[in-house]
Amino acid sequence: MKKFLSVLSLLMASATLVLAPMDYAEAKRLGGGRPAGMQRQMPPKQPAQQPQQQPGQQNNAAAPVNGAAATGGAAAAAGKRSWMGPIAGLAAGLGIAALMSHLGMGEAFGNFLTMALLAIAAVFVIRFLMRRFGGGAQQQRSAYAGAGAGHGGASPFGAPASSGQAPLRRQMDPMPPAAGLSPAPIIAAASSSGPVGLPEGMSAADFERVAKMLFIRLQASNDAGQVDDLRKFTTPELFASLRLDLQDRGNAGQQTDVMQLDAELVDTAQEDGHWVASVRFHGLIRERAEQPAEAFDELWHFIKPLAGDRDWAIAGISPVAA
Repeated sequence: MKKFLSVLSLLMASATLVLAPMDYAEAKRLGGGRPAGMQRQMPPKQPAQQPQQQPGQQNNAAAPVNGAAATGGAAAAAGKRSWMGPIAGLAAGLGIAALMSHLGMGEAFGNFLTMALLAIAAVFVIRFLMRRFGGGAQQQRSAYAGAGAGHGGASPFGAPASSGQAPLRRQMDPMPPAAGLSPAPIIAAASSSGPVGLPEGMSAADFERVAKMLFIRLQASNDAGQVDDLRKFTTPELFASLRLDLQDRGNAGQQTDVMQLDAELVDTAQEDGHWVASVRFHGLIRERAEQPAEAFDELWHFIKPLAGDRDWAIAGISPVAA
């Protein structure tokens, strides 16, 4: 019997080791970090020019480092002082309670004073821990608050960007094409000195903001396997690819956390009776709770018919080569 239990335990351990990497490999963000749907030939990225350092600047580079080290030491000392305050107060309170009991003021009063001082010290400790460990999470929640709200509602491109502003759907109504106009690119790439061409009434900043909200929302929809939400914002070709990814994943759990997200509208064009807008997303993303965040860089291609009132839809995802 003992031999049978030993063999059974060995088999279960082996199965766990074999199956665990399979779940890990299938935990991927929307699109899986590979090409999906429509692909476009994009202009090459212009590398940013690094400013040349003067010799004097190189010699003075160590000064800010020393200042940062001194600042870190001061912060550590301040943290220690903030811990010492409640402890010192607690010790003084215990001494006062013992003194009152010795002077005949009653054991009950001394116990009450001791409990009150313990409660005050606990409040100080809890507030210190909340300030120290809760600040980063609160900032992240406020940065992406409301991004995933409204599942099943109207498209985010049809929601108002701010109070007093007309809905983006109205702003993004297509311009009537001029007579004899053939589909041709409006711009080759985004320019730092001029605006990117978009349908009348839509700014690049508004488009980038709504695109970021949609990016975060669809990551959550992909994690939860919400097929209807994915279908609502994608073209049939891209949706078919995403649906296959969900089927391959099966019942494996997934939680994608967008830790940092930047969006840049890099190209717009008129092609085959559609507006086409390519947005570059890059930042940090975590695809499993137990693994660290990783950098990502990819293009999402949005399309919208030149005629009619249909909204923007995601037609393709393209990873950006390093």
